Amino acid sequence: MNVYPVPPIAASSFTQGRGVPDGGLMVAVRLEDVVSPLRNGRLPGEGDRSALVTGGTERIRSGDLVVFLKVVAVAAARVRRDGRVQAQGSPLDRATLGPLEEWLERQAGPGVIEQVAERAVLREEFVKGERERLLARAFMIRVLVLMTLLPGADAREAVIALAGDLGMVPWARAWAPASPRALRDWRNALGPGPLEELQAIVLGASWQEHQDRDWRAVIIGRARPLKTGSLDGTLIRVPDTPANRAAFGSTGTSDDSSPFPQVRALPLTDASTRALFGMPYGPAGTDKAAAEQKLLDTAMEQYPHLFTMDRVWLMDRNYPGAARIARLASRTHVLIRLKGDIPLKMVSGILADGSYLAEISGDGATVTVRVIEYWVTVEGQDVPEMFCLVTDLMDITEHPAAELAALYKWRFLSALGASAGVGVSSARAGAGCRNVAAAVGSVSHRRIGVVKRVCRKSPLRGARRSRDACASRVPGCEEGPAVAVGGPSDLDA
Repeated sequence: MNVYPVPPIAASSFTQGRGVPDGGLMVAVRLEDVVSPLRNGRLPGEGDRSALVTGGTERIRSGDLVVFLKVVAVAAARVRRDGRVQAQGSPLDRATLGPLEEWLERQAGPGVIEQVAERAVLREEFVKGERERLLARAFMIRVLVLMTLLPGADAREAVIALAGDLGMVPWARAWAPASPRALRDWRNALGPGPLEELQAIVLGASWQEHQDRDWRAVIIGRARPLKTGSLDGTLIRVPDTPANRAAFGSTGTSDDSSPFPQVRALPLTDASTRALFGMPYGPAGTDKAAAEQKLLDTAMEQYPHLFTMDRVWLMDRNYPGAARIARLASRTHVLIRLKGDIPLKMVSGILADGSYLAEISGDGATVTVRVIEYWVTVEGQDVPEMFCLVTDLMDITEHPAAELAALYKWRFLSALGASAGVGVSSARAGAGCRNVAAAVGSVSHRRIGVVKRVCRKSPLRGARRSRDACASRVPGCEEGPAVAVGGPSDLDA
């Protein structure tokens, strides 16, 4: 038996507390103390699968040549008869997602992925072996998560990235990345359930973190501040397989000949940080408005903790309908941009801040909303577009029209962040950038003119509320001029 003497030194040892973590530490060893454990003294080759060892621990002095080693794993040793030193265990029970998993465990408790793996039910027709099933479940869940962070990487490349330096450790039982077929079988055996459960845990942890620590929150209101969220539909390309085309369909062509099938999703994001709180999804090959409105109903059902009276949600022009606005307003607050073809029945005079009350009817429901309309300017140039917002926030002192108009810019910023996060197409992102150029830049630090009505019966006709060139028209109203109230000095966002 080879013996590696260790002279006593005045230093503390990790052996009592076993406090050396896997990774994150460096070990310094004199170069002349690094030796081969093989009986014939030769250096281990690739086929030997053995680590080098230290042959002494003399005090390191200035000028000594020193090898600095990164701690990869702390494991029980397996010493072979020929002197080879190997590690017991496997990367399956040691690889983690690093800082991402550390954050999740701080928010949701230790061992989150292991707990999800333990509850996972494997489909027996794909995986029949019993060895290390629980460990393999957790490892594969981590691989699937990592694939979303490595665009273009296949499952095997994600396995290699997840194992990292652990793949170079001379394990007592030889380890190598699984074949693509084996990985495909494991993915099929797991199914979507564990990933959906993990997604719910991550989104819940993100939401709770923002509830507790979001010092940058975008808020509105004085006596009762409201946090701001944003929701908007987006399309996500998925692999072109027959199953995906059958399940999700595609857009842009009538015969489903689009290059990729697509998932239609509705990201629910935090306006200030663009953090993703939830994202219901469904088929893309359907009517856009109807599909996104159905996803909104799903969001209210799946994420009731997000639709509360301490939050206001910013929504784009995909009109949700009067009945759905009424359901939203009974749970939370909304600030919705309308298209020009949505009729508004004015039920009040012009309020002190330039807004007014109106009724929206449809689907057997009538809801009273407050209307804020304003022109947008970009760097001193007029843009032929009026923004029309409706909200259930009625108090003009608590929520003035100018502040609501300035708040709406966050919908564009939040949507761009969400689109980038879920891999939206470049054309969709480009359209968002143009919206920001036309609206957000001016609202954030230039003139916001809240339109004041000079009209005897109802709102002004002929003002464009959208790029669709639709006009706001109410029968029986005579056309009158629009006068901008306020200027750069008192209405800066």
